[in-house]
Amino acid sequence: MQLNQLELQNLRHLIGAHATAEKKLHSYAQMCSDSQLKQMFQQSAQSACDTRNKLISFLN
Repeated sequence: MQLNQLELQNLRHLIGAHATAEKKLHSYAQMCSDSQLKQMFQQSAQSACDTRNKLISFLN
């Protein structure tokens, strides 16, 4: 399937947003002393990474 210019622009925006969220969540996890909260941030960061990778796959 061929993406039009607007779809491509939106996809790039979403990829960037998920990359930013992943970095922030990893940073928050590193600052946590509470193990449950740290785990929650790590899981959320992994989810953002997985979604970013899925979105990147649409570019191929």
